[in-house]
Amino acid sequence: MTVPAESPDVPPEPAVPLASARGRWILLATVLGSTMAMLDSTVVNVALPRIGEDLDADLAVLQWTVNAYLLTLAGLILVGGALGDRFGRRRVFVLGTVWFAVGSLLCGIAPNAGVLVAARALQGVGGALLTPGSLALIQGSIRAGDRGRAVGLWSGLGGVGAAVGPFLGGWLVDGPGWRWVFLLNVPVAALCVPVALRHVPESRDPQAHGRFDVAGAVLGAGALGLVTYALIEASSGTAPVIAAAVGGVLLGAAFVWVERHRADPMVPPDIFASRQFTAVNLVTLCVYAAFSGFFFLVVLQLQVVAGYSALAAGAALLPTTLLMLLLSARSGEIGERIGPRVPLTVGPLLCAAGTLLTLRIGPGASYGGDVLPAMVVMGLGMVALVAPLTATVLSSVDPGRAGLASGINNAAARAAGLLAVAALPLLAGMGPESYLSATQFDAAFGRAMPWCAGALVAGAAVAWATVRSPAPGACHPQCHTHCALSSPPLEPRERGDRTAPG
Repeated sequence: MTVPAESPDVPPEPAVPLASARGRWILLATVLGSTMAMLDSTVVNVALPRIGEDLDADLAVLQWTVNAYLLTLAGLILVGGALGDRFGRRRVFVLGTVWFAVGSLLCGIAPNAGVLVAARALQGVGGALLTPGSLALIQGSIRAGDRGRAVGLWSGLGGVGAAVGPFLGGWLVDGPGWRWVFLLNVPVAALCVPVALRHVPESRDPQAHGRFDVAGAVLGAGALGLVTYALIEASSGTAPVIAAAVGGVLLGAAFVWVERHRADPMVPPDIFASRQFTAVNLVTLCVYAAFSGFFFLVVLQLQVVAGYSALAAGAALLPTTLLMLLLSARSGEIGERIGPRVPLTVGPLLCAAGTLLTLRIGPGASYGGDVLPAMVVMGLGMVALVAPLTATVLSSVDPGRAGLASGINNAAARAAGLLAVAALPLLAGMGPESYLSATQFDAAFGRAMPWCAGALVAGAAVAWATVRSPAPGACHPQCHTHCALSSPPLEPRERGDRTAPG
């Protein structure tokens, strides 16, 4: 899709007071957009068992219901940010919101599994256009002195939305039906778009230059897609699966070659010259792979094995997101005071303990004795981890590249989640029909959770061995409160950042 460029004459930077009516409308538009995308990471998992039952689908379809969205989102999120900088953040934000709503509508009316998976991929494209622009609109529109408070309100209100997401998803699945998990996005978008068009001023980066790295985006997404297909279908051992695995590796190698030789790559290789940045991204890969695999399977365990309703399973996750909402800002302050090494080591270890505690969840599991302790320990580990991880990513590069570094880290987390959801059932020996049998799924869940815990322990070991305190005067995050479970916060690029892609 081609977005026409506007005049190169860029109006002066808007300075809208947050306390003004227009400032409040800007905040509303950005909160609605970000919440719509953020809910997707928590609501859809709750609906998976009912989707499988209604569409007569096997486990692979449930994996693709999650991964089709993650694939296009991870592959295009850096491009989405660059499009906003070049052609206007409001324009791309609105386009992404409409695209996301159309994808959601197609998901809600999907007559079969194939249409649902394709619609989820379309949703991911909309998310890649929408997500980078949400916080960037605040930075490009709100008066400088009010931005800190605006970002705090944005992250707090978005956190509330994420916290109620699993509960809302469970209520919809048990009530109107799983299709409303997707259809709910349509009225939210119908409110968000006119507010954005009427009240949010346009902003862009006047320094944006160069050509878009289309080849890099296509090769990266293609490599992830082929490897994901090979992992999900690996049990068949057919020639197409082997070809997909080989093709994915070759496309991955081609992606690295293209990024090393382009003048304006999507992922500049020299950013990894920072050992701290490379180390923190390795930690990110480990912990977010574990998180994605954990939350994908634990909701199935609660419903298939423990006999919870969708509403009860969604509500069971509330302690994790509530703890992040209430304590993540405080965790960020502690991390700045003592340095990131201890939080990035202790946090994953706490999460590993929480993961292993879920092995107590079996037939007839009680919430207070078996489920709640695991969710509280997991939540405390995520509280300790997420804010210091984001701060360390930003502080590990030059301030002018902080937004790019945040985008790469966010994309890495989503790619790790994509591969984990594909690989974990294979590692745990789950068959295509395992989730239809409580006995089979319980046994496979017991084999899967140690894999998640092992990935978290590996992340802790990498952090302890490699992460060090940032240099004085390093960049710090704008977003201090974050409750999404699938990726770290995505910070906007600074205006005039010449190093950003696109």
